Amino acid sequence: MATTGGAAGKVTPTVYVSVDVEADGPIPGPYSMVSFGAVVAGWHDADGFRRVRDAGAAGFYRELRPVSDTWVPEALAVSGLDRAALLAGGTEPGVAMGKFTRWLERVRTGPDGRRYRPVMVGYPAVYDWQFLYWYLVRFTGSSPFGHSGCLDMKTLYAARAGVPFAGIGKRSMPEELLPGLPHTHHALDDAREQAVLFANLMEWEGVSG
Repeated sequence: MATTGGAAGKVTPTVYVSVDVEADGPIPGPYSMVSFGAVVAGWHDADGFRRVRDAGAAGFYRELRPVSDTWVPEALAVSGLDRAALLAGGTEPGVAMGKFTRWLERVRTGPDGRRYRPVMVGYPAVYDWQFLYWYLVRFTGSSPFGHSGCLDMKTLYAARAGVPFAGIGKRSMPEELLPGLPHTHHALDDAREQAVLFANLMEWEGVSG
């Protein structure tokens, strides 16, 4: 356990949810989120941070029907998903986001039975967050994360390491921080990889000296 907090009355218990998004373009609306995956990365309260010990724990994953007629072939190719298959058999976005919201409601209850506030984490978070937030608001009317419940791992690393944000990449991080999991561009696999990286960062003591 690491990163202790202050008085319990001043700390909002938080559950960190690692989310990875695959999309067929740069922004939501004109382009589509084609898949996303999510797993719990850990819980944080006044007593500190507790990681999820099972990196293969059950998470949430859906492949989505596109919302527009435009896409960037190179962007879609990253996920390896087929547009025709998504149009024919992808989950309707409203159904997917509704089920995701209900999944979040379940994981908000921590191992201790308390309710935790969900915060999305990503690497980097800005791309994934814009799609996830847009889809939640567009198809469910609101976001369980609020309008700003998002934490970027690159920013977290820069702050903990005391290095400039520009130029940060996984190759610039100490080896002990890196997950021993593959980055496959399958959204659930990558969400699990990110969850381990996030937990490592939260438990890391930073650069010594």
